[in-house]
Amino acid sequence: MSGRGGSTYFRKLTITNFRNYSALSVDLEPVVIVLTGDNGAGKTNLLEAVSLFMPGRGLRRASYGEMAREGATCNFALHARLDGSAGIVDIGTGVSIGGSLSDGARKVRINGAPARSAEAMLEWLRVMWLTPAMDALFTGPASDRRRFLDRLVLAIDASHGQRALAYEKAMRGRNRLLADNSRNNAWFDAIETQMAETGVAIAAARVELVRLLAGMIERLPGDGLFPQADIGLSGALEMEIGARPAVEVEEKFRNALATGRERDRAAGRTLDGPHRSDLVVRHRPKAMPAELCSTGEQKALLVGIMLSHARLTGEMSGMTPILLLDEIAAHLDAGRRAALFSILDDLKCQAFMTGTDATLFSSLTGRAQFLTVNHGTISPTDNP
Repeated sequence: MSGRGGSTYFRKLTITNFRNYSALSVDLEPVVIVLTGDNGAGKTNLLEAVSLFMPGRGLRRASYGEMAREGATCNFALHARLDGSAGIVDIGTGVSIGGSLSDGARKVRINGAPARSAEAMLEWLRVMWLTPAMDALFTGPASDRRRFLDRLVLAIDASHGQRALAYEKAMRGRNRLLADNSRNNAWFDAIETQMAETGVAIAAARVELVRLLAGMIERLPGDGLFPQADIGLSGALEMEIGARPAVEVEEKFRNALATGRERDRAAGRTLDGPHRSDLVVRHRPKAMPAELCSTGEQKALLVGIMLSHARLTGEMSGMTPILLLDEIAAHLDAGRRAALFSILDDLKCQAFMTGTDATLFSSLTGRAQFLTVNHGTISPTDNP
């Protein structure tokens, strides 16, 4: 099969002691990958393994202890051989033998050399995903939408993850001071200054992503099967960005934190900041908030946003993301499935799609690699 142009793609994936996989090595082609098999066979586990070639805890946000295969005498390891515009690269990640399974213990090696952090993988690839759990994105808690939004930002701004970690660390320190009933103003001032700097940077990155993504969404057909979405942000800092210089926004946020200490002390947590913001989405053709749309309409909106973001990432970073689409075909009608497959082909990205019924993907015969997953093993699919 032919390659995918300048896109990055997996050539080989090796898994050791991860979920229900004891040892797996599979060669992959630079095309759409269709994984079919019974429920519980390990399709989503394989997608989760691929998602760990991004910073963070992957598509399930599980602990490393949950990821390690039950009963294994050592911890899990993942290895990928990637091919892209920069050439071949080998990336390994996992928890080392004898290491701790606690969060934060995951290591990364690139071409055999230790990487300083998981963010180093962003120099070589981007991975994005849609899972059935995300079907409730528009009706669920704002924290889910913030995580979704921040993953979108990270795909085009590799520094975003470190800013978010720095802000969370500072906020935890402030919350501890509040819980301890500390009156040490110098400590509060230092922490709040850091929160103001990183918090405004986070908000500014989100605003820029939404601006760029909105422009990309405009390129979707107005009458297409994946409807155009109007997207925006709800948050005090995000509203200030662009209206005044960043240094003024930082100072205003720092003052708000300082004057809000007693209120936050009573609440037991910090009540102002980018950790309270939200992503707002509307179905443009129906002029309706996404949370009020039907389940099918919400799914179509989400797919449209993801496809627009994939285009944006390719243009901004030069790396079209690898897409993980779990049980995607079962939740789209025939027309939307055909439209999705066509757009993926146009994007020239490697997409991993799962399902229990290979016939739902039959129109991809000749332009996809079909694999059957069977409880820790993978083999070519017969007559897809």
